[in-house]
Amino acid sequence: QVQLVESGGGLVQAGGSLRLSCATSGSILNFYGMNWYRQTPGKQRELVATISRGGSTNYADSVKGRFTISRDNANNTVYLQMNSLKPEDTAVYYCNVYITRNYWGQGMQVTVSS
Repeated sequence: QVQLVESGGGLVQAGGSLRLSCATSGSILNFYGMNWYRQTPGKQRELVATISRGGSTNYADSVKGRFTISRDNANNTVYLQMNSLKPEDTAVYYCNVYITRNYWGQGMQVTVSS
């Protein structure tokens, strides 16, 4: 059973930082790439960052240079470090992995005040 449990969201002022964590079940990180998505009301879920099994990373243009995705295989955890946060980063953030189908975390609210 694939389980993704997120933590670390909250309220922060513009220019501040937050780190999201996604604890995964089993040894998923040894075999699969991981993703972070975000979603705001009335909009489609947006891919924010990806990290491959080999550690290669990719980012949406809107977060390049500000967000960093990383993984700790020993602790089965994926992180999203978010710096220089902007009000437009306000969203529910989801951890994701595709293993024959999409699996999602429960979602974590991030609110950036101006």
